[in-house]
Amino acid sequence: MDAAALVGLLAEPARRRVFAALVLGATTPGAVADATGLSTRETVVAIARLQAGGLVDEHLAVREGLFTEAAKAAAPEEPVAEDVVDRFVRDGRLIGLPAQESKRRLVLERIVQSFEPGRHFPEREIDAVLRVWTEGGTADHVTLRRYLVDHGLLSRGEGEYWRSGGWVDVLE
Repeated sequence: MDAAALVGLLAEPARRRVFAALVLGATTPGAVADATGLSTRETVVAIARLQAGGLVDEHLAVREGLFTEAAKAAAPEEPVAEDVVDRFVRDGRLIGLPAQESKRRLVLERIVQSFEPGRHFPEREIDAVLRVWTEGGTADHVTLRRYLVDHGLLSRGEGEYWRSGGWVDVLE
């Protein structure tokens, strides 16, 4: 059942009241009528509609799992990596860093592409490249360098840095 169908089943006030009574433990039409203040006819009609819609079974048990299923089905899909990167990188410049770790990783993987795998760079060369990335943005080159190292995309030792992570395009 999708979210729209679920909302449709609960759009009518009498059905919402009946549903609430069932969730709270009413197990017979009489108990539901007593709990809701609805007439027997209104109660029976609402129960029949909830059963026909699949929200309540023949024993008047609520199928609560339908809410989880509907929520999962209605949830937006995870953004594509390119969409995430495009939100934070414009015209070859980093305009900001995502707060969410997984999104930040995607942006950092794009930036590390600026460094040739297998080559060692002195810190001043790393900083020069990262300054271009951060020019006019909210992050500075030192923070960006720290993130690249922390994420295992750049490694350092003896005053040099080298690319140690990220994807490598082998088709070029």
